Amino acid sequence: MTVELGRYGVWGPAAQWVGRGEDAAELEALGFGALWLGGSPDGSVMTTVSALLDATEKITVATGIMNVWTTPAAEVNEGYRALAWTDRFLVGIGAGHRETVGEVYHSPYQKLVHYLDELDVPRDRLALAALGPRVLRLAAARTSVAHPYLVTPEYTARARETVGAGVLLAPEQHVVLEEDASRARELGRKALEFYLGLPNYTQNWLRHGFGEEDLVGGGSDRLVDALVAWGPVERVARRLREHHQAGADHVAVQVVGATDAQQALREIAAAIQD
Repeated sequence: MTVELGRYGVWGPAAQWVGRGEDAAELEALGFGALWLGGSPDGSVMTTVSALLDATEKITVATGIMNVWTTPAAEVNEGYRALAWTDRFLVGIGAGHRETVGEVYHSPYQKLVHYLDELDVPRDRLALAALGPRVLRLAAARTSVAHPYLVTPEYTARARETVGAGVLLAPEQHVVLEEDASRARELGRKALEFYLGLPNYTQNWLRHGFGEEDLVGGGSDRLVDALVAWGPVERVARRLREHHQAGADHVAVQVVGATDAQQALREIAAAIQD
């Protein structure tokens, strides 16, 4: 049985979930179906996964993602076995970036294939970070969830065509609850700054209609507006629904630039009730 994610989840850096059991329980009560522990660097994140599972009753907890270069498959297998008592744990893996792992990064597609071969985790408890069509197809063939990051609804539509109907499509969406355009784009650019230095992302944006001119100066207004849903909560909710209309099964919401992300999520939860 494929893992239950619900229509919407919450994405946040793994370190930010430490000690947030009460917040996790509130997000569950608000109707979010999954918590994504972003940038999960290695198997040590399992301690946080376990704590969040203990603090909640029905929400799924996902690593998004454990890096195949820095986390041995045996370590993931051990962590999964320790949490095999629950069907609410989703093991998300991905190849990461040469810029963050160094010279070890080579033939990432083959690395993913070999890593999946080494994993002793059921397919219905596996997610794969995927951007390009080849890895999207791998996600559809070997896992239950394809998890693209920093993408647009237009990308989601093309990704659905690529993966077909046999896999859950769970894109991540950056969100800024700010109505002033200048301030919203300033916060958006700050959130995108790191990713503009990672070719895996920039090449994906170029594949999907952006130009080199969109990648300079912190990102063009066009790029920021496409990748970061900003404005009043009703406009942000509309963007989240657009992913579903494009073929997403689940959207992982990442609030950026907020002084109180939990409050922002309360507002978003109220706005996305169908």
